[in-house]
Amino acid sequence: MRKIGIILFSFNLFIGPIFATQMCRSNESGFVGDDSNYPDRSEFSSDFYSSNPNKNANEGYFTGSSVCEQKTSHVAASCCADLTKKSLHQNFNKIVLGGIIQGDTSKKQIALVFTGHQFADGGEIICNTLKRQKVKGSFFLTGDFYRTYPKLVKHLQKDGHYLGPHSDKHILYADWIKRDSTLVTRETFRKDLMDNYQAMIKAGIKLPKSRYFLPSYEWYNSEISSWSSGIGVQLINFTPGTTSNADYTLPQMKNYRSSEEIYNNIMIYEQMHSLNGFMLLIHIGTDAQRTDKFYNYLDKLIIDLKSKGYELISVDKLL
Repeated sequence: MRKIGIILFSFNLFIGPIFATQMCRSNESGFVGDDSNYPDRSEFSSDFYSSNPNKNANEGYFTGSSVCEQKTSHVAASCCADLTKKSLHQNFNKIVLGGIIQGDTSKKQIALVFTGHQFADGGEIICNTLKRQKVKGSFFLTGDFYRTYPKLVKHLQKDGHYLGPHSDKHILYADWIKRDSTLVTRETFRKDLMDNYQAMIKAGIKLPKSRYFLPSYEWYNSEISSWSSGIGVQLINFTPGTTSNADYTLPQMKNYRSSEEIYNNIMIYEQMHSLNGFMLLIHIGTDAQRTDKFYNYLDKLIIDLKSKGYELISVDKLL
C-alpha cells in the first residue's frame, strides 16, 4: 500500500498540475528548431536499430504496455490501470530504448501517425481524406501547433482522431551522434511536456485516457523514455523502414525523397516484409519549398493498404 501511495503521489506531483490545476513552471530549454534541422534520418530502418550500440539497454518484445511492464518504469497508477486493462486485448509491441516503435506484428493493423510543429498546410486535405476513407488517425502536435491552429485541432478531435503531445517548443532532447547524451534536464523535459498538455487543454482538447507521447524530431534516448513514463506518459515513435518520415525533405537536401519515391518505398517494404503493427509517420505540413507534398498521396496510400487487407486504426487501438 505504501508503494501505491508513492506512485499516486508522483502522479499528482507531475501530471496533476496540468490535468487538474494546469500550472507548471521552469526556465531551462534545449535546442529548438524546425524539421529543416534534421540530419539525414530518412534512411533509418530496422537495420539502424539493430546496429545501434545502445539498443540492448532497453529493448525487446513484450506483452501489453511497456509502461506497465518494464521493470525500470515508474508510472502513475491510473495510467497503468488503464493500459493494463487494454493489455488483455493486445499481444506484442516492440520497444527500443523505452519507446514503443511497433505494435502487434501478427495483425494486419497500421496506425497512420501525423506530426506537426510550424506547418499545417496539409491539415484540410488530411482531414477530408481520413473522413472520406473512414479512417482514424493519430496526431502528435507541439504546443506551438495547438496554439497556432486551434480550429484545426478541434476539427481533428471532433472527427474522432487521437491527439497527443510532440514537445511544446519542438526541443531536441538527445544528441544526434551520441544518442545517450541527454541535452535537457529532467525539469526542462517535464516542463516542456506539461506545457504541451497545457496548450492542448487551452485549445479545447479533451485529453485521451491512454497517454502517448511522440518526441520532437522523432529522436530520444532511454533517459527521456524513463522521464516520460515517470509522469504517466508512454513514449512512442514511428516504425522505421519505409522512409515515410522523409516527406519533409527539400529538393536541395542530400537526403531528399520525392513523394513518389516514398510511396514506392512503402509498397516495396510491405511486399518484402509486411507493415503489420506499423506506425507510419507523415507530416501534417511541410516547408513551402517542398511543393511535392506526400499528403496528396494519402488517399491512394489508404486505398492500396486497404486492398491488401490492412485495418487502419489509431495508436490507442494499435498498442
